[in-house]
Amino acid sequence: MYEKTEANMNEAIHETLQKEAFSEYLGQFQGAYLHYQQLIQNTTDSYLKQINMPNREEISNIASLIINVEEKIECLDQKVEDELLTNPLSSEISKLKVSISKLDKKMNQILKAVGKEQEIDSAPADSSSEQNNQHS
Repeated sequence: MYEKTEANMNEAIHETLQKEAFSEYLGQFQGAYLHYQQLIQNTTDSYLKQINMPNREEISNIASLIINVEEKIECLDQKVEDELLTNPLSSEISKLKVSISKLDKKMNQILKAVGKEQEIDSAPADSSSEQNNQHS
């Protein structure tokens, strides 16, 4: 029964598909559907415009612009990194930082040494003034 039904249905479908009237009907149906889709699209665009919302095309354009901006930022970032790595100024700056650090340490040592000398100088001066006071 299945095979007979399938054979009859298959034959009926092939006959229907081969008729020119079916092709015309299918063409009319597709035309009506496309017209319906266009009407819906226009209505949706009009509604979105009235409520001040972007439509699909505008969002797509914005997404494309964002992608372009991201690519440009990455390119600029790479150029800055390359410039910093190849620029001799960065190595000079690093050398200056090291030199300043060394000078700072030496200055601290000098200040400590000067502070000790003042202590030493002030200690005998204090004792000699005390001796002078005792003799008077």
